[in-house]
Formats: sequence, C-alpha cells, structure tokens
Amino acid sequence: MAGLGLKAKVASAHMARAPAAIKNRALAGLAALLRQSVDALQAANQRDLDRATAAGLAAPLLDRLKLGAKDLDTVARGCEQLAAMPDVIGEIIGMKQQPSGIRVGQMRVPIGVFGMIYESRPNVTIEAASLAIKSGNACILRGGSEAIESNKALAALVQQALIEAGLPADAVQLVPTTDREAVGQLITMPQFVDVIIPRGGKGLIERVSRDAKVPVIKHLDGNCHVYVDDPCDIAMAVKIADNAKTQKYSPCNAAESLLVARGVADAFLPKIAAIYASKGVEMRCDRAAAHVLLAQSSNKAVANLEGLMAWATEQDWYEEYLAPVISIKVVEGLDEAIAHINKYSSHHTDAIITRDHMHAQRFLREVDSASVMVNASTRFADGFEFGLGAEIGISTDKFHARGPVGIEGLTSLKYVVLGDGEVRG
Repeated sequence: MAGLGLKAKVASAHMARAPAAIKNRALAGLAALLRQSVDALQAANQRDLDRATAAGLAAPLLDRLKLGAKDLDTVARGCEQLAAMPDVIGEIIGMKQQPSGIRVGQMRVPIGVFGMIYESRPNVTIEAASLAIKSGNACILRGGSEAIESNKALAALVQQALIEAGLPADAVQLVPTTDREAVGQLITMPQFVDVIIPRGGKGLIERVSRDAKVPVIKHLDGNCHVYVDDPCDIAMAVKIADNAKTQKYSPCNAAESLLVARGVADAFLPKIAAIYASKGVEMRCDRAAAHVLLAQSSNKAVANLEGLMAWATEQDWYEEYLAPVISIKVVEGLDEAIAHINKYSSHHTDAIITRDHMHAQRFLREVDSASVMVNASTRFADGFEFGLGAEIGISTDKFHARGPVGIEGLTSLKYVVLGDGEVRG
C-alpha cells in the first residue's frame, strides 16, 4: 500500500500540470475502449456474478454488481461528457482590488491524491477514474472483493487510455488484493492520501469515518422522501412516486418514505397503492394511510393489498430498505412534512410534488438535505443526471462538498495575491 501511495503521489504532480487537451484525450480514449470491450468486460463481470451468487450475496448487492451494456454505455457517455466540459483547474475567481493596491482572488487546484473505497458497483471504477483525470488528481481505488474481476478489467482500460494520452498510468491504481487490511492501510496514509471517499454500506462508512487519519467525504444512508403536497397534480404525483421507488430499488437515491398531505390522501393513495401492489412493493403504513386504503378495499384496483400492507413502526421512518418496501405516512400539510423529513431523513435527497409556488420555495429553503427537488423524481440525484459527467459519490456532509461530488468537489481553492511592489505599512 505504501508503494501504491508513493506512485500516486508522484503521478499527482504530473496530473496537476497536465494540459486540458491531454486529459480530454485520455477521457475520449477511455470511452472508446469501453465501447470496444463490452464483451470482455461482461465476461469478467459474469465471473464475479457467478461467484457472488454461489456465495449467497443479497439481491440488492447482486443488482449493484451487474455491469450491463446500458451501464457501460452510461459510463462511456460520462467520460465524453467530462471531456466536453470546461477545465476548471487553474481558474481564478473573485479577484478584487484591495485598498493596499494588491489584488486578491482564489485559484481552483486539484486536491492531489484521493482514495476511493467502494462495494459492489464496478461502474464506480470508471466514474472515479474519469473524475480523477478531469480534475487533475491521482487516485487509489479499492473496490469490493465481490467485483474484483470486473474492476481489474476496467482499471486495465483506464491505464491503457492514460498511457496512450501521454499521462502516467499510476494516476489511477487499483488495489490488487481483496485483503481487508488494505483498507486499514489506505485510510491511515496522510503522507500519500489527501482525502478518502467511502461508497458502500453503513458498516464500511462507519469504519472508515472512525479509523481514518485523513479527511473523509461520505454519506451513511439514503433515506429519501417524496412528499405529495396539497395542492398537487395527482397524475404527476403518482408518476413520480412510482418512478422514485420502483425504477430501481438498490440505489441510494431511491425513495424509501412517502409522505402524503391529508387533503389529497383519498385521491392519491389508492392510485399509488395499486401500482405498488402490482409490482410487489410492501407498504408500511401509519394508521391514517392504512385507514384510507382499507376504506377503499372494495375498489378492484386496491383489492389485492393482502400481504403487501403492514403497520409502520418508529424504525420504519428511519429505514433505508434498498428493496421493494416503502413507508407511508399521512401528514397534515407542509409544516409536518418538513419537520418529519428533517427528523428522520438521512439528508440525502428529498422531493415535493406541489402546485403551490410558495410551498415549493419553503421546501427548498427549509429541508436540510444535500439535494432538494420540486416535481421531480429523487432518482435524478446523480452526478451524470446533474450534468457533472460523473460522480465520485454523494456527500451528506456540510463542508467542502455536498450532494453529488463531481469535478469541483475534487478540487480545492487557494488564495492568490497579485501585486506590483506593494508592502504592508
């Protein structure tokens, strides 16, 4: 690990001074290699999937492990999107003349070396590597043991793209061992590593946060909410609540809690319940939500809720299910919805569905989360969807980087002073 750290530190100096055109050439080359290597990458991924299935890996983790053609196309397009974006390294902002005559501003510079520790999702290898290249950083990647074959195949393409563009291969290194002790080493090397980014289960992130000797950018949970306001467009609310929960169950931006204003509960709940029931989603309801649904049990659309409806407990309001389960609560209105979210949310992503502009503005201002949305699915909380090209992860911290962490989240600002012989009196 010390060897990897030293090589990363040396490579980071080369990356920091690399011209934008060279970095963009590496990204374009990586996108081309990914598209040319779909069959080989999926073969490596299948070996991981076979081993993980035999080991009894949980379904949500198997889903995250799978590297489909669509996933590969998305990360390739992410590389191209990054290549097309302006290079922020070296830009100077906020330059102001001071009474002394000096001009003071801030320059955006790479962080240096970041360590990335992640589980299951092999696409993170490309997201992390492409962001490291664009932001002029070096990185050390430690993926999960369940994805080792996929990650090795992807990392080999990254290093090929770097070499072909004239950049050091050591700018992106994959930890070649699945030994967990490698994580303990990586998070305690401040002489080589400037920041650690864990992306995975709560146990991993808690361990890294507890033991790291370098700064950590993290989020623990993705307990995301959709609040259906009064007034709202019921058809829009049904569409968004369905997509936010069922488009994919395993991501951290999938909705886990549904809050419904009392004034629209009778109109909205039977419609969304029918959709959830048809998709096998278990609904853990408070008494008010259950009363609305049971009162309409004669309605054919909601008559098949048996086995899919349960009483919500206090713990359900905190839960990140990552599965076809959602908690449902009827609230009096906006004030109770905001209070509930700020108490139980993991401060990841929360959305309001409303026709009331003032309600939307209050929700945006008062909900204390990294991403807050109006009339849109929580599934958009993603670096690619936000136009960042890719993301290194989603931060629920309040310092430096918050929300999807893209290029700017992997940079730092330093003060620059321009003078013409001024001295302090």
